[in-house]
Amino acid sequence: MPSVIRKAVVPIAGLGTRHFPASHAVKKELFPIVGPDGIARALFHYHLRELVAADFDEICLVVQPGEQAMVRAYLDGPGDAYLKRLAKYPALVEEARQMRDFAARIHFAVQETQEGYGHAIFQTRAFAAGETIFLCLGDHLFRGRTQSPYRELADLARASGGLSVSGVTRIGPAELKSYGTVAGKRRQGDPRLIDLALIIEKPSVEIARERLHVDGLPPDTWLAWLGMHVLTPSIYDVLAEMIRDNVRDNGEFQLTRAQEMQRERHGHLALEMNEATRFDFGIPDDFVKSVGAFSRQSL
Repeated sequence: MPSVIRKAVVPIAGLGTRHFPASHAVKKELFPIVGPDGIARALFHYHLRELVAADFDEICLVVQPGEQAMVRAYLDGPGDAYLKRLAKYPALVEEARQMRDFAARIHFAVQETQEGYGHAIFQTRAFAAGETIFLCLGDHLFRGRTQSPYRELADLARASGGLSVSGVTRIGPAELKSYGTVAGKRRQGDPRLIDLALIIEKPSVEIARERLHVDGLPPDTWLAWLGMHVLTPSIYDVLAEMIRDNVRDNGEFQLTRAQEMQRERHGHLALEMNEATRFDFGIPDDFVKSVGAFSRQSL
């Protein structure tokens, strides 16, 4: 029976340290990104567009204390006087209308202290209220060749019923240091689907070669997190245990460790998303590359 997945989470509470001093003036997730349609939007705005189009009713933004008003002000848009100045640009008037629609769907969770990605997600437990959530990285954007990756993963998860599902993509040795990487076996009915047997955050090349195998991949090629996940409610139980027992990696509560613990107890699927492109805006060099590439690539 198809699962109902109607809630999404986008963490934007990071300090943006690597973008300082620009991030001291403007929050990283509010940096302007020009889309293929020529419209400049805040980075996080693109997530809202994609998530609403993929039939998510409610979206929770994880923010730092006091940032709610800033985000609300952005989504509420300009006053009537400014809107009159936009009248000669119908596409921008429509953009303002859509932003107000997005604002009605937004909830906030506050991360009081910066204690890791898993810690940030744990702050959304009240918003989730026992439901499965769709999660995507706040400082990455995603686009597919023939369909939206957001909808592709959400529809697959809704049809699969009951398991957490993560989008994965192929990487080489140089990228292992940046991503959670997986091992598992492909399903016969749909080889894009992998039943995961192990998840390791940022493994070494030696560990990846020894332990992180997925059938059907060329040598020195692995499957790693794309940056979007569908997580069943038990993820909050695991995160609560980690925080209670102070289980940290490099000083932080990491979501990847929680996913591995959840996998051991309940199972975890991955969907190989070969048509999806990931645009990383997290560090200045990648930001520069992604700004140009994102504006040129249309669905």
